[in-house]
Amino acid sequence: METKEANTSKYLREPVSIYSLAGFRVLFGLCMVLSTLRFIGLDWVEDHYLNSDFHFHYYGFAWVKALAPSIMTLLHYVLILSSLGVMLGFYYRISAIVQFVLFTYFELIDLTYYLNHYYYVSLVCFLLIFVPANRAFSLDTAWRKLKPYSHVPRYIPGMFMLLMGIVYTYAGIAKINPEWLFNAQPLRIWLPASYDVPVLGNFFAWKYSPWLFAWAGMLYDCSIFFLLLNKKTRPWAYASVILFHSLTGILFQIGVFPVVMMAGTLIFFSAEWHLRWMRWVKPNYHVEYAAWQPKVWIKKPLEWGLAAFFAIQLLFPWRFILYPGNFHWTENAYRFGWRVMLVEKAGTATFYIKDDQGREGMVDNRDYLNKHQEKQMSYQPDMLLQFAHFLGEQAKAKGIENPEVRAEVYVTYNGRPSALFIDSTVNLLALSDSWKAKDWIKPYPF
Repeated sequence: METKEANTSKYLREPVSIYSLAGFRVLFGLCMVLSTLRFIGLDWVEDHYLNSDFHFHYYGFAWVKALAPSIMTLLHYVLILSSLGVMLGFYYRISAIVQFVLFTYFELIDLTYYLNHYYYVSLVCFLLIFVPANRAFSLDTAWRKLKPYSHVPRYIPGMFMLLMGIVYTYAGIAKINPEWLFNAQPLRIWLPASYDVPVLGNFFAWKYSPWLFAWAGMLYDCSIFFLLLNKKTRPWAYASVILFHSLTGILFQIGVFPVVMMAGTLIFFSAEWHLRWMRWVKPNYHVEYAAWQPKVWIKKPLEWGLAAFFAIQLLFPWRFILYPGNFHWTENAYRFGWRVMLVEKAGTATFYIKDDQGREGMVDNRDYLNKHQEKQMSYQPDMLLQFAHFLGEQAKAKGIENPEVRAEVYVTYNGRPSALFIDSTVNLLALSDSWKAKDWIKPYPF
């Protein structure tokens, strides 16, 4: 008699149609092309990477640097070409690798621009490297004569569904807290500010709308993955995907993220549905039954690698429980946890440099940072610490020996009065960043 584990393994390896995977490849690649064109068109290459003297780095990635302006622009066009290669399935493996490396490189240059959906896109780019998404409806099979396949193991398209399920479900779990559900914060700040939106403005300004949106958003995030998995509820679930992401796009101006999610969730639709729209592009498209399997030498490493990948994705967002205090305030373990549009924070950070004679001068942050960098730094302790160390190096370069750097930082959280965020007497140059709790952050005051 087969064990439960054996049955699960057998189920995950069962052949299913490749067409939902191929459709996902096309739609995701198209979103990447449009997103990068938009990025270039808005002059964000210069704004994000070239218009400041300092870039905030991710922990462990201080070695990632922006290159010369002409090279940065060129690399964005290379990203477009690689995404076209993914979309069309042309030299797919090389295209997928280049797409992942370049997109992730751009995101690692400056922590300022971290967004949950950029993290999601990077993870999808990574997974696409390892799947045969080019073995149907692709130029690799049409022009390069790679063997087409009609079926792949169930876990291949399933892992993109699971990743999306993690994003949504964890975003929903993060909303199950009194501040979101009962205080309706920060929606009580955001929605009335959108009173002038055509047609919907009065609804956004209605006094009960924040609570309605808070509960609806939580229920949507917690349930949408399971509703998309069910064939009977899938059409209605997808209609709610369109409604939800259209509303968030109108309210928050979050770029192409709504489009990425609306396109990505189509992977839940049947292979027959994807084949129908493929045949609009290429009538009479047909492949004889052929089931793809990973080569023997790579099968176990691939499967174990994917298992490890998803174990990390499932466990890593929970690391916040290892830290004391309100992590919405301290920012400890806040990133990479799918906490999407969950708080409204703003701050002011004033830095002071003291020389070895005890003389102290105030720093103008705008001498080194752009507006968005200064805004993001003002309430994120690791960024405050990085900037302090940068100022220390600048002071030494100007001949100041043994400088000290401190900061007076005030933060407002979900509309509450500003409160002192860190110990304003501590010499930040005496501290180093780590994964340990930062005891120089003031306790949550409210």
